[in-house]
Amino acid sequence: MTRKLVLITGASSGIGAATAKRYGAAGGHVLLLARNAERLERVAQEIRASGGAASPYAVDLADAGTVAELAARITTEAGTPDVIVNNAGAGRWLSILATTPDEARMMMDVPYLAAFYVSRAFLPAMVARGSGRITCITSPAAYLAWADACAYIAARHAVKGFAEAMRADLRGTGISVTLVVLGTVETPYWEHNPGSREHLPPTDPRLIRTLTVEEAAEAIMEGTEAGRRIVVKPGIFRAIFAANALFPGFVARQLRRKP
Repeated sequence: MTRKLVLITGASSGIGAATAKRYGAAGGHVLLLARNAERLERVAQEIRASGGAASPYAVDLADAGTVAELAARITTEAGTPDVIVNNAGAGRWLSILATTPDEARMMMDVPYLAAFYVSRAFLPAMVARGSGRITCITSPAAYLAWADACAYIAARHAVKGFAEAMRADLRGTGISVTLVVLGTVETPYWEHNPGSREHLPPTDPRLIRTLTVEEAAEAIMEGTEAGRRIVVKPGIFRAIFAANALFPGFVARQLRRKP
C-alpha cells in the first residue's frame, strides 16, 4: 500500500472518513474529497496524526466543470490515483409525491453523476498507465424497491448500472471495477436526513444487523484491493437478492412497511 494514491469522495464523515483512515493506516496517500472544507481538514489531521498521508480537497461533486478542474489540479500536485472510491451520496427517503423535482435531481447528481464525473476525469490517465481500481458504493436499494424512498432507490440503481457498464467498457485495460453493496450503516447520514430511518423496511436485527463505519470501511478496502466484482455486506443480502429475482412478489410483500 506504500505510496499508493487513494481518492475517496464523501470523505468528510461516515463511511468515507472511515475508509480514508483505513487506507491511511495501511500506508496509502489519501486524497479526501467532499464539500465541507473544515470537516475534511479534521479527517486529514486525524490521518496524519496516526502517521498517514492525507490531502483534503473541498469540492462540489455535482458540478462537472469543477470536478474536471480539480482533477487537473490533483494530477499536477499528487499524480493520477491508483484507487478511486466513489462513496459520496445524498438524499432523503421520501415517496414520489413528497419528493420535489429539485430533490430528485440532487439525488441523481450525488451519488451517480458525481461518480461519473470523478471516474471519467481520471480514466484517460489510468487507461494510459494500464492499471487502477475504481469502486462504487451503493445500497440494497440497487436491487430491491420499497415504499417511501423513490428517488433514493432510483439513484442507487443508477450507481449499480454505472459500475457494471463501466466494467464492461474497461475490460482488458488493467482497471478493475468493484461494486460494494452495504446494508444499514450507523453514520451521520441519518441525522442529516431526518425521517429517512423511519422508512427503512422492517427487518429482523438477528438476521440483518446494522454495520459500523469501520466494518463498512474494511469491506470496501478488502474488496477493492482484491479487485472483486461485487461485495455485499451483510452477506445475507445475497440470498435476499436471489429470492427477489425468483419471487419478486413475495419479497415485495416482505418489504412493505407495516402500518
